[in-house]
Amino acid sequence: ATGRAANTDGVGLENTRAKVEKGMVLVDHRMRTAEPHLYAIGDIIGGLWLAHVAAHEGICAVHSIVGAEAEKVDYVKMPRATYSRPQIASIGLSQAECDRDGLPTKVGKVPFGAVGKALIGGDTEGFTKVIAHRETDEILGVHMIGPHVTDLIAEASAAMLFEATAWELGAAVHPHPTLSEGLGEAALAVDGRSINF
Repeated sequence: ATGRAANTDGVGLENTRAKVEKGMVLVDHRMRTAEPHLYAIGDIIGGLWLAHVAAHEGICAVHSIVGAEAEKVDYVKMPRATYSRPQIASIGLSQAECDRDGLPTKVGKVPFGAVGKALIGGDTEGFTKVIAHRETDEILGVHMIGPHVTDLIAEASAAMLFEATAWELGAAVHPHPTLSEGLGEAALAVDGRSINF
């Protein structure tokens, strides 16, 4: 809520070939700087300023350091979480980004007021929204506002990692009563198949 900024002052980069732009260290997809054997991760490289993102970048850097194949960090498929009340979580593309990229979409959106567990807990503020490709049904983005969504986004992350379709995500059995039912319902709602909403 207060904002963050990379701070490279006083870390000694002026004595290296590492490049800094707008206060952030520039790295390649393996987290390497322009200085051999110097890697950077986390807030200092900019991007998504979240602890789990830095941890994933760290794993990528370690793989690179030991000579293992390092997969490129996919920031689009990186879950984003805001720990507020209500909580906010998302992964993938927004509708505006899909429109910008010319991707045909279909959308399913279910309010937490339609989710039994949210009703039981008296916390029905918010919704779950699933954006899928209109032709392939590939999940392009998931956006949530509401109770425990910073936990619930992990299921969407796994679904996107394994390139699940909206139908596959919705067809997975979600225990009842759980907040995860909202994600399943929203995925089914992409094609008008939601059961409880």
